[in-house]
Amino acid sequence: MQSDSDSHVLPSETRIGRTALRVSDLGEMVAFYREVVGLSVLGHSETTAILGIEKTPLLVLERDEDALARDRSGAGLFHTAFRVPSRGALGDALTRIRNRWQLSGAADHDVSEALYLTDPEENGVEIYRDFPREEWPIADDGRVQIGTYSIDLDPVEAAATGKPGVPVGTDVGHVHLEVTSLETFSDFYVDTLGFDVQTAVPNASFVSAGGYHHHLGANTWHHRTAPVRGRGLSWFEVVLPEPQALAAIRDRVAGSQFTVTETDDGISAIGPDEIEVRFRVET
Repeated sequence: MQSDSDSHVLPSETRIGRTALRVSDLGEMVAFYREVVGLSVLGHSETTAILGIEKTPLLVLERDEDALARDRSGAGLFHTAFRVPSRGALGDALTRIRNRWQLSGAADHDVSEALYLTDPEENGVEIYRDFPREEWPIADDGRVQIGTYSIDLDPVEAAATGKPGVPVGTDVGHVHLEVTSLETFSDFYVDTLGFDVQTAVPNASFVSAGGYHHHLGANTWHHRTAPVRGRGLSWFEVVLPEPQALAAIRDRVAGSQFTVTETDDGISAIGPDEIEVRFRVET
């Protein structure tokens, strides 16, 4: 039997690791992700802050005071999606947002319930919790179906535990990108890297490993026409369960039109729209 690492499919244990943002005001951004999102500061210097939960980093903020505001014609981040492990934790997030910030949206996606907001430098943020996997709607072809419906926030608010910050078990569940071309997105993330398409809707695609509803989303809703530039997304990370999977990714990217380089703990690839994706093995 052919294993995932020997095939053109990502292993089912593949997940999203850290997301990195290029920011202008490091102090303001740290305060937002600590006080509103609920992350802890794990490390801080004059130029970089690392936030996460306990010893697990989830977000890297890289200060670049000379970086221009994001060119709205450019590709980049639609949102970073922080996944919390319970409705109670989502209720706590809703309380923080209402007390300290502004909620920009909320939705029931059939597979999850989600809150949406925007950080001080206009990066999208989602905080969500998954419904039990056995409840996810599955199409005849076996793919997970994602919908978007209105949500009653009263039960979410009522579930709040009153605990500060996000709990252990919080991670980056997915990253959603704004891209210039869904075809090029598919060439790289599906055909080269090995993600599977789960849901496709007009002008958007959602892909994953291991049957998750999506590890990556991509859309062309705002008709971006240029590569990523200025403040906003710097890079994001895909974490693989075994060295063989990393080697397979290295070979596939090296044999494609995209550029791959070695890093201290894995590899980095410059994909479509000049978005950097980093890969490492789970430790």
